[in-house]
Amino acid sequence: MDLAVQRAETRKSPQERERIDDLFRLVPVGGGLALDAGAWDGHLARRLAERYERVVALDLTAPTIDHERVTCVQGDITALNYPDDSFDLVLCTEVLEHVPTERLATACAELARVTRRHLVIGVPFEQDLRLGQTTCRSCGRRNPPWGHVNSFTMDRLRGLFAGLRIEATSLVGQRTGTNALAAKVFDLAGNPWGTYGQEQGCVHCGAKLVAPERGLTTKALMALGSALYFPGVWLRGYQPGWVHLHLVKE
Repeated sequence: MDLAVQRAETRKSPQERERIDDLFRLVPVGGGLALDAGAWDGHLARRLAERYERVVALDLTAPTIDHERVTCVQGDITALNYPDDSFDLVLCTEVLEHVPTERLATACAELARVTRRHLVIGVPFEQDLRLGQTTCRSCGRRNPPWGHVNSFTMDRLRGLFAGLRIEATSLVGQRTGTNALAAKVFDLAGNPWGTYGQEQGCVHCGAKLVAPERGLTTKALMALGSALYFPGVWLRGYQPGWVHLHLVKE
């Protein structure tokens, strides 16, 4: 499937619409200049342009967004090329979970530095990174699902944004986790149910992730892994999938 079509289809899902609507309930209405840090397909930048006079859409590769109030730029949130207090609002969602862990604190400090007042972030909530992981057929190493190298709790988020006040918090969606035995069995099977449809390549070698072939051994291990996994889901249940925070610089 073409990448643009795949992204558009993702945005149409009920879960994605619920998540984005929840996120924008925290975005202050009205303002001069906003930054969409990690603009991806430009969907959120366009929505911000309904509320702000000008929007800067920033990503590692400059986005292509045809909108009179949106300026597309190339940039890295770990080293933003803007003075302190440049934006009335900074929005950052679907980004921090991808930032290399050793650079995460720097990225959060940069987001806080360039906002004048409001910062709205969205990250997966307490994600179990063993569930949905993949195995790279090029280097043989395991990858977290969707290239998510960071997992977030409320305590971790408070520490990362210690200099800002939490104005509002919202939890949305649902997800579950796995257990050590099921994860080990799926590892032995080559993680055939991993997120191989993701855009991101292997976080270790950059190669495209390709699902393993499902021979008899793989199928037997999948059956065993499922037997270990599903009772745990039934006992543990589900938890919110995403946490959204509206942070304020005093």
